[in-house]
Amino acid sequence: LNFAESGIKKPTAQITVLYTKDCLAGKQVIAVINFPPKKIADFYSECLVPGINKEKNDVVLLHPSMEVKHGSRVG
Repeated sequence: LNFAESGIKKPTAQITVLYTKDCLAGKQVIAVINFPPKKIADFYSECLVPGINKEKNDVVLLHPSMEVKHGSRVG
């Protein structure tokens, strides 16, 4: 994910039910970057991408309703 001045961060997320890699390219989402990296299996997650459980493991990502500057703060 591109956070502008804060750089590129890699998340882990179980979102494969509703999203493909191609449909996420260029999409803006809400994410948290002020947590320390967390090791999950053999990967370090550098940010948290929150979502809402639709059904079971179907996670809907949170995103702005209009385009905003990359790295904007949630207020």
